[in-house]
Amino acid sequence: MDITLQQTVFYVVAILMSVFSVMTVTTGSILRAATYLLFVLFGTAAMYFILGYTFLGAVQLMVYAGGIVVLYVFSILLTNSDKSINLKIGRSKLVAALFTIIIGAALVLFLIWTNGFALNVIPDSGEIAMREIGHALISSDKYGYVLPFEVAGVLLLACMIGGLLIARKR
Repeated sequence: MDITLQQTVFYVVAILMSVFSVMTVTTGSILRAATYLLFVLFGTAAMYFILGYTFLGAVQLMVYAGGIVVLYVFSILLTNSDKSINLKIGRSKLVAALFTIIIGAALVLFLIWTNGFALNVIPDSGEIAMREIGHALISSDKYGYVLPFEVAGVLLLACMIGGLLIARKR
């Protein structure tokens, strides 16, 4: 089996995303966790670009890596928080984590062995016109995205109001 450059890059990015994901949830510093999360989001955008989804990759970079992580960093720096988190992990939590890792790895291996995953089966349908993407995003029919955009807007508004209330108390 010949491994192409696309497959090699895919596997390298997947491994880096896995490493940074684990580092995000295991680091003691919350600012480092936000930085590792940024690397994971960059990896997700790289996956989209590798698979040929250029629009989703660009949205991932602009919205999540560019906006949400900056919002996280601002909220971390503007609130009074401990610079490091000291957690004591008990024996039962360690056993539960190990059990979960073993079950998860077994499930992933089972899915890989029972399904034939091929990376080079991506159909080359060409680029979709921006007009079609725009109509799909603002339409209110069955496959439209107006409601999710409105819900996300209300959620972001609630976050902004909550941030202002927290900042006003200081």
